[in-house]
Amino acid sequence: MPAEQPTILATSGGYRAGDRTRIEFAPLVHHAVELAGVSGRAPRICHVATAIGDQRSWNADFAEAADLAGYQVRHLNLFPMPPTDDLRGFVLECDAVWVQGGSVANLLALWRLHGVDEVLREAWQSGVVLAGVSAGSICWHKGGPTDSFGPELRLIDNGLGLLPFDNGVHYDSEARRRPLVHAGVASGELGRTYCTDDGAGLLYHGTELVEALAERKNSGAYLVERDADGKVVETTLDIRRL
Repeated sequence: MPAEQPTILATSGGYRAGDRTRIEFAPLVHHAVELAGVSGRAPRICHVATAIGDQRSWNADFAEAADLAGYQVRHLNLFPMPPTDDLRGFVLECDAVWVQGGSVANLLALWRLHGVDEVLREAWQSGVVLAGVSAGSICWHKGGPTDSFGPELRLIDNGLGLLPFDNGVHYDSEARRRPLVHAGVASGELGRTYCTDDGAGLLYHGTELVEALAERKNSGAYLVERDADGKVVETTLDIRRL
């Protein structure tokens, strides 16, 4: 069952340490799956870990967490080759896509090389919930700060652009990100930019932000933009605690 409308949950969270497994799904992952509206069977998640090179150890950790949650998972690995000639069917048969963090620059390059970008666009339009953390948040937007190229953050502007905004992640936990967002908005390199602290997420229906969500009690979400006088303004968004 697809979501009723194109849906994206872009986050800086989704995981916590497990009791018997290395990770468990935190509320943001569960909410992404709930948005798909599945009933009567186990939800199917397409896990995409391109941004960390499809590490098999991480795939195993994710699969354990999915099994614990009662979800079916399939991994869209691009290393050493895609899992099928029918990537469209592989993704559209799933209820939700969860994109792992890592290098958003590498992720975007490889997705475009293999046509994953167009598959995900069709999936979004068809009601498959698109979600993810960090690189898996920035990718749906126009761009934002990334450490893909080294310890010094740089701005990218070649995101998929499903959402006509820029995006900042790890806004509270990495001190260099907020200043770069503000500088990018001031210079015009970034436009309207939505940002999340660790543990927060942004829910979009179509291209409209409908609410900010958090799985931690102190996590926030923010809008950074230029006002009519060209001044950079940061607004704290109302947030719903999951």
